[in-house]
Formats: sequence, structure tokens, C-alpha cells
Amino acid sequence: MTPRERVKAALRFEEPDRVPLACYAIDCDTASRVLGRHTFIRDKAGQRIAFWEGRRDEVVEGLIRDIPELFEKLDIYDLIHLRKIAIVPPKGYHPPAPEQIEEGVWETGDGRILKYSEITNEIAAVSSGTGGHREYRMEDFPLDPEVELEDESIYEVWDAVIDRLPPDRYIVGHYPMATEQVLLGGYERGLMEVAMHPEMVERACASGRARAEKARKLWKRRNFDAVMNENDFGHTTGTFVSPDTFRRLFLPNVKCNADAVHAQGWDFIQHTCGDNRPIFDQLVEAEIDCLQALQPQAGMNPAMVKQRSGNRMAAWGGVDVANLVAGEPEDVRRDVRETMENAKAGGGLILGASHSIAWGTKYDNFMAMLDEFERTRDY
Repeated sequence: MTPRERVKAALRFEEPDRVPLACYAIDCDTASRVLGRHTFIRDKAGQRIAFWEGRRDEVVEGLIRDIPELFEKLDIYDLIHLRKIAIVPPKGYHPPAPEQIEEGVWETGDGRILKYSEITNEIAAVSSGTGGHREYRMEDFPLDPEVELEDESIYEVWDAVIDRLPPDRYIVGHYPMATEQVLLGGYERGLMEVAMHPEMVERACASGRARAEKARKLWKRRNFDAVMNENDFGHTTGTFVSPDTFRRLFLPNVKCNADAVHAQGWDFIQHTCGDNRPIFDQLVEAEIDCLQALQPQAGMNPAMVKQRSGNRMAAWGGVDVANLVAGEPEDVRRDVRETMENAKAGGGLILGASHSIAWGTKYDNFMAMLDEFERTRDY
């Protein structure tokens, strides 16, 4: 079977010749090690600084060079999440640079403080500044929003690399999506808005669906196999909102996205971290084809997803990212073996990290995952 056929068979709960291996994302430290040089692939902090410095085209050139070579060297991967690494800001993108106030700390014009994290290689806001006190109104969320034609230059990397990747790979691409779990003002304030002003959040969700539907009509079609939407619905011990609230506010957007993707003939994959068991039946109801980012510390694993969904929703994961980062090679090998033993039979399994090959992954652990997978993948 080709890699694409292998993934499609697994999603149909058929046993392919081998379990497919999927790449959600490989952060730049591991990717650089594979390539033997620094890469902008998933260099979250490096890209952001480059954009501040007006070096958008340098980032694009690096990605065009490095993405095909990375997956030539990692030929073992059947599925490539290309949207995660090949969609870039438009030509001329040069956001205003914040003022650096100390090493790894910046202040924006609206008073937000940004700080570099050595743990994740990200630059994130640690204070909201003057923009965090906005009052929301119904008219902020029109049900007939104006939508502009997409700037095609965001596909500059995609269009340059797609024909240089192996033609038989299963590709996850980019399509206009409605935000599913709308948290106005970020997680902390957004959850307060859900509790205190659910009608406002409901209106924002409806506006998002309308915007996505209009954007899809303007979208220039590109060829790929699936679309993944990414929204974390849970934390380690449960979901952020109750099942009833999720059904009222957020499930309509999940269904809208899945239906739109299926109408185009693609598979729909949902990335969501945390313990999603309280809303699991709703995710099955939405006709998600595959659930990704199965966090073992939150009780999520491939065998459970297959069994509880009644073989209606495939599972992508099985190798704990915590073991990849902080464990030893034998910990990673054990994850692979146990996943194969518990979830391989009957299809429905795509092996991968429980999230991504995250920043800080030990290279020996990454290699151990690939080696043990090669040993155990055949049916």
C-alpha cells in the first residue's frame, strides 16, 4: 500500500499492511538535528523575531529549502501536517517590533509584556496591557460579516514545496475554519464570559460560522487529503466548560467545520488536548474522522478512543510527549509497544506523539520511537 492508502484504510477501520505514522509537528530543535543545520521549521520564537525584523522572505526561503529535505530524510512518515508548517504571513508582513526591555522580555505599544520561554521556545504575552479590558457588544459579531479575498501569498511556501514532497503522502491542508471554542479575551476572561454572558459567546460563535462559510466560497481550492482544526477543549482533569455548555455554544461550530470538510471530500481531524471524555459522545456525534493529541495523563489513549467511539472515530497518538522530552529511550519504546498491543488490531490507529515532537525532545528518544515503530508496525 502507498502511505496515502495506508492512512485512508486506518481511518475506515480496516487493517492496512502497516500502521501509518503521522507527523503533527516537529519542532525546530529536532528538525535541525535531522537536517544538520538550523531551520525555521517550527522555530516559533525565531520566526517571530524574524518577522519583527522584517525578514519574512528569509523565513520563506528557509522553509522552501528545508521542508522537502526534512521529509525526504524522514521518509518513514505516512502523514504530513503541511498546514502547520507551510502557511506563512503574506508578502510584506512586517509587524511593529516591541521594545526589548531586558533579555528575553519585550513591551508592546499597548503595554503588553512578552516573554521568551526556554521550555517551549515561544514568545508569549504574560500581561494583557490596555487591550485586555475591552467590553464586548452584540454588534461586534455580525451574522453577515464582510470577508475579504484571501491573500494568496500565504501559500508561497505550500505551492513551492507540495510538488517536491513524495506524491503518495497523505497531506493535511488548510481550509477556512470557524473557531470552535470561542473564548473572548483569552482563556481566563473567555471562561468568565462563558459563565456570565453565554448569549454573547453564542453570538460570537454564530458570527464565526458565518465568516468561515463566506471565506470558503472565496477560497482557491488546493489538493490534499484532510483538514485539521485545532482547539483545546480540555485540561488534565476535565473539559473547560460543562457538557451542556459545550453542546449549546461550541458543538455547532465543530459540526459546521466537519460538515464543510466532508462536503469537499476530505477527512476531518480534530486536535484537542486534555481530558475530553465528558464531551466524547458529542465529538463522535460531530462525525470527526480522527482525534489527535491524546494526552495520557488526562485519560486519553488510542484504545479508549476506538472502543468508546464504537469504531466511528480513529485515534492518532500513543507516544507520550512527556516521555519524548523527559523520559529515556526505553520509556518511548514501551509506549510504542503498548499502543500497538492495545490499539493496533482492526485498524483505526495512526501512531504519533501524544501532541507533537515538541521543543526539548531528546533526539535519542525520537530515534527510539522511529526504530520501535519500524519493528512493530506490520500487521
